[in-house]
Amino acid sequence: MPVSIAVVGAGMRGQIYARNAVVDGRARIVAVAEPDPARRAAFAAEFDVPAEGLFEGWAELAAVPRLADAVVIATQDRLHEGPAVAFADLGYDLLLEKPLAPTEAEARRIVAAVERNGVVFAVGHVLRYTPYTKLLKSVVDGGRLGSVASVQHLEPVGWWHQAHSFVRGQWRRADESGPMLLTKSCHDIDWLLYVLGQKPQRVASFGGLVHFRQENKPQGAGERCVSCAVEPGCPYSAKRLYLGCLGDPRKEFWPLAAVTADATERGVLAALESGPYGKCVYTTDNDVVDQQVVIMEFAGGATVSFTMTAFTPLEHRRTRVFGSHGYAEGDGRTVRVVDFRDGSEEVLDSRTVMGASAADGHGGGDGGLTAAFLDAVEARDQRVLGGDAADALAGHLVVWAAERARATGTVQAL
Repeated sequence: MPVSIAVVGAGMRGQIYARNAVVDGRARIVAVAEPDPARRAAFAAEFDVPAEGLFEGWAELAAVPRLADAVVIATQDRLHEGPAVAFADLGYDLLLEKPLAPTEAEARRIVAAVERNGVVFAVGHVLRYTPYTKLLKSVVDGGRLGSVASVQHLEPVGWWHQAHSFVRGQWRRADESGPMLLTKSCHDIDWLLYVLGQKPQRVASFGGLVHFRQENKPQGAGERCVSCAVEPGCPYSAKRLYLGCLGDPRKEFWPLAAVTADATERGVLAALESGPYGKCVYTTDNDVVDQQVVIMEFAGGATVSFTMTAFTPLEHRRTRVFGSHGYAEGDGRTVRVVDFRDGSEEVLDSRTVMGASAADGHGGGDGGLTAAFLDAVEARDQRVLGGDAADALAGHLVVWAAERARATGTVQAL
């Protein structure tokens, strides 16, 4: 019998998880809680949600007798704690979009609710569930590299993605969403701990907002791209980015749908003339970092360096693992392994065909996480997910420690 699911938050992430859940008939969507009436209606129509399963908010859904096996919580980050705790207390299994919550106190309350109720719990750390991750982790766990001494990991955010989400978009300010290391890179911190199978003991961090600042605004630039004299030569042109999405269904879903529901040239230009996505990247009220380095030290002296930067193409993460007996280098699709004992090299192919962006399913991670969650719900076995609420919290604790280290210029113990 299909797993029944209620979705709280019918935005992009809620739609993605719902589509992945129902694609092969393993689940059915029986309810949705969404305050935007147009979005709620569109979601209900797509997934054939009955009228009695439509709610304006999570509290209304939580107030009725339990009507699903599981709940997907895909609200904005600052609205995670309330529904997560409430639905865990009601006995629903939970798939909660990352991050857990903006603060440690909220995150700990969510974890406590999950643990006291014994519900199946997944966090949207989709990078854990890609074919590529399974391949790289098998290399590390299989001992081919010997003892891991150090790791280098790069998150290439992408110049236009930074401008879209973290300069003009809803994650541009730490006080409204959270620091970028939490809202964007908690994926990567969690992934590194998962691949290595251990938690760090100390962490340091450096970084800041180096480019998207008022003083870097080009001479003669306007306040909006639609009326800017230097827009044609600017790498962060909103006109070029969003008009370039037209005609491509994936790009119209993301990033264009965040800008306007009217996927026409006229609709895009109207949105850029009045909305936040048409503003000059040098004159918004953004304050999150555009580059950051995190350094972690593990028991026994192994180290990890993680770099997040806006100034790249948007592509798969790149990772190098340095071991006592071998070296591995991964690009999100393949893993090159060098064996120090005989000098041999092998390139292992994960056969990942999906791209790195949200529109491309995060390299198969969106579907992989959803499938693992359904498996765990059906089996009533948290172990199927490869981690539990405490594991999810561990990566978040590293993030918050790294942010304290960056802000104070200190090394933080964990």
